Amino acid sequence: MNLYKLPDKMPIEELVETIIPDNGVLIERIISAGQVTPPDVWYDQDRDEWVVLLQGNAKLSWANGKVIEMGRGDWVFIAAHDRHRVEYTSQEPPCIWLAVHGKLK
Repeated sequence: MNLYKLPDKMPIEELVETIIPDNGVLIERIISAGQVTPPDVWYDQDRDEWVVLLQGNAKLSWANGKVIEMGRGDWVFIAAHDRHRVEYTSQEPPCIWLAVHGKLK
């Protein structure tokens, strides 16, 4: 498998693929092409998440007002219950994320 290989036809929804099944730590590849978090929705995850943007550009925001813009190679650690959302993902090129979920700190 190649982390940078895109599907022949991009789905309408964000594509989430499990790389390592969840046995306490879950590793996923996520492909976003313009998808964002719906208005007034905040992710409030039970576990920590470390995510790196391998391709594309994105913008994340937090309920506390923090905002970060991400480009290729940028990563962020999101602590459990740190309410956040995706404000922007580039369509060309699509965003390719590698996400690690678990008790990481």
